[in-house]
Amino acid sequence: MSRPTLQLTLATLAFTVCFYGWSLLGPLGPDLQEDLRLSDLQTSAMVAVPVLLGSLMRIPLGWLTDRLGGRRVFTALMLFTPLPLVALAVWHDSLAVLLVLGLLLGFAGASFAVGVPFVNGWYPPERQGFALGVYGIGMGGTVVAGLTAPLIADEWGLAAPFWVAAALTAVMAAVFFARGRDAPRERRSGPAPGMFASLAVFRTSGRAWALTLFYFLAFGGFVAMFLYLPKLLTGVHDLEKADAGARAAGFALLAVVGRPLGGWLSDRIGAARVLLVCFVAVGVLALVLAAAYESMVPLTAACLPMALALGLGTGAVFKLVPEWFPDRVGAVTGVVGAAGGLGGFFPPLVMGAVKSATGGYAVGFALMALVALACLLVLGALRVPRHASAAGGKVLRSP
Repeated sequence: MSRPTLQLTLATLAFTVCFYGWSLLGPLGPDLQEDLRLSDLQTSAMVAVPVLLGSLMRIPLGWLTDRLGGRRVFTALMLFTPLPLVALAVWHDSLAVLLVLGLLLGFAGASFAVGVPFVNGWYPPERQGFALGVYGIGMGGTVVAGLTAPLIADEWGLAAPFWVAAALTAVMAAVFFARGRDAPRERRSGPAPGMFASLAVFRTSGRAWALTLFYFLAFGGFVAMFLYLPKLLTGVHDLEKADAGARAAGFALLAVVGRPLGGWLSDRIGAARVLLVCFVAVGVLALVLAAAYESMVPLTAACLPMALALGLGTGAVFKLVPEWFPDRVGAVTGVVGAAGGLGGFFPPLVMGAVKSATGGYAVGFALMALVALACLLVLGALRVPRHASAAGGKVLRSP
């Protein structure tokens, strides 16, 4: 195995383990709601809270990775993550405790912003789209959580999934520290600027803000749908918790498959075309869900292609980051990743509020369609060349 392949494999495994622990409250949400007698809005807040800190911490952790290297930052992050997991295993008997510990668990969700600059340094521009797409397979940690966490909880109790995640993360931290290596310095464009200097690009570049909007929909839509599907399936369609978790995992699996595919396609036909497909598909399918989510067949028929479209979009966005901002990959990744995380934080809260106010979820899906339309309009305003990836990511104009 070549050194770049080894480092990509280690980063992908580390990302997978972090996301497994980070996403546990989603598939365990129905059990916790039942045990603690939580309302829909309280359950939505509990599920969404880990996304909040995970979103915000992507900014400093992405910058630190530019400065210190991914090996040290990733290892430190995985050494910290078992602490809130062990605490959740011991204390999960009140909403207040779940909210506080869930917030701390959000650190694991910031792992994405560490791995992107780490992996990016090992690959030339013409292969970065595919490499970052493969790294994005680490989102599959949510698939594993959806499939296994309810079954583990049914067999050994609600504490067991947290213990399993804590052990996996600790072991992966040791492996990553032992075998992980940062890319040679000569492959980087220069020393990383200070964090605020790095973020100054958001004062002058419309492209930077466009990427945050695109990822808000693509990754945020994936996280929100995955976290909220178990609740929707058990509450609206009366499915068993394990069945609902498995279906949510199927949704996540298609998104995970779509991510490297989106990166690979972006290397060949340009990220703009891939994003166009993503935004159109998500907008249309969200309207289908708004009209027919209460029927299982339309719900399934809309959710599965939506998952694939969201996966394609996440792969395409991070093809553009190293092309447009080669000297600030970590810092820009942090902000863009934070936007995606916030895209996963707010929709579950909106869904809970919409459900409480209207008795259904149609308005929430309609809002998702509106965000997709906004992304489509911004993409058109950017005028990204069709083969931007092959041309180094230049654009004719940015807003």
